[in-house]
Amino acid sequence: MNALKNKVQLIGNLGQDPEIVNLENGSKLAKFSLATTDSYKNAQGEKVDDTQWHNVVAWGKTAEIVENYLVKGKQVAVEGKLIHRSYETKEGEKRYITEVKCNELLMLGK
Repeated sequence: MNALKNKVQLIGNLGQDPEIVNLENGSKLAKFSLATTDSYKNAQGEKVDDTQWHNVVAWGKTAEIVENYLVKGKQVAVEGKLIHRSYETKEGEKRYITEVKCNELLMLGK
């Protein structure tokens, strides 16, 4: 059960083309947003779509696959773990961000 402590699996669509960063050491970083949508009926019986946005980061070979094959709108399955981090803006404001560190990627659809 130790392997299940911090595991995320998502299926969704890319919200924009991935951002690719080439690092000085030669490795790659890919960043993209993934939209997942759930549907439910509200108290009035109307269908409501609830879309959640997830920030995803991929490194190395996975980042190369993202760079070569993924574009806005593409449906993918992502498996990874949650990463929480903070940073400070130029104005000195502390910001917090949660990302999914992608370990595996499966391209779905056409």
